[in-house]
Amino acid sequence: MAERAQPLQARDKLAFLLSLVPWLMDHDGATVAETADHFGMQPEQIREAVRLIAVSGIPGETDAYQHEDLFDIDWDAFEEHDEIQLTHLVAIDDAPRFSAREAAALIAGLQYLASLPENAGSATLAGLTGKLSAGASAAPAQVGVEADPAIASTLALIRQAVASGVQLDLVYLNASGEKERRHVDPLRVESFDDDWYLRGWCHLREAVRTFRLDRISDAVITDLPIEHRASEVRLPDRLFEPSPQDLEVTIDIASSAMPLIADFIPDGATSTEHDGRIRTTLRVSHYHGLKRLATRMSGVMTVVAPPSAREAVADWARSGVDRYRKEMR
Repeated sequence: MAERAQPLQARDKLAFLLSLVPWLMDHDGATVAETADHFGMQPEQIREAVRLIAVSGIPGETDAYQHEDLFDIDWDAFEEHDEIQLTHLVAIDDAPRFSAREAAALIAGLQYLASLPENAGSATLAGLTGKLSAGASAAPAQVGVEADPAIASTLALIRQAVASGVQLDLVYLNASGEKERRHVDPLRVESFDDDWYLRGWCHLREAVRTFRLDRISDAVITDLPIEHRASEVRLPDRLFEPSPQDLEVTIDIASSAMPLIADFIPDGATSTEHDGRIRTTLRVSHYHGLKRLATRMSGVMTVVAPPSAREAVADWARSGVDRYRKEMR
């Protein structure tokens, strides 16, 4: 004996209909059985809902329903083959849509996320990209975001080492511009802004160290098991930990940008408001890192002291302007 469909409560019926119409738009020609299986309902409940959709709509200017003010379906396909095909939609096409430029910007962001190794092959991101392309008011411009293949390869190798619990043999370019071979117990991989970092136990320094992936080369997974695990050593909550060799720099920065540099501000640093901006102190391992930070914070951060820090950033900016002028000639 066939299972009898339980009637839906009014609130449940409304929620179901609001979900059903968009699903049918994305699955035009779906059978009643397929639809019932997707929503976990009985086929007769689906048929009842489809019949209700066909007499639903929005009244026209006369406040009376005309044929074009109602949804419509292919009744022959529905009654003879149990297929659901929407032939007329009401108000759906009048809904606000992203402009082509807005859709292109969002698609670029999705493609960047899809380029990260941990999102490789994501069906969710691919589906969102397709919906944005189809739902924009005009065809979005073709965009493409390509991940640095060297970083992606290194990141994938390090993730494999972390998962396997084995040591890495690598060459690292340190803050002084010198290359050193390191043996590292990889413990954690993290990202900060556009950069990726490996945190692990360095056997050369006999301590936890942070390695930026774009400074790692010739990385090889060894067959040696790690000697220190994340649960056995102290991994600081902050990505950047101060050291006695760090350089102190005084800056002025917009208050809205303070959270972006929180990891660079040492504990106990004094922050005061000065001319509508926040004056505080940063600790950086070298001026090269300060130049990169100043570039990212262009317009919201100013280096105040010491003079050597100001000059380093100014030289960096001048060299960029000079290079731009040469390329424009």
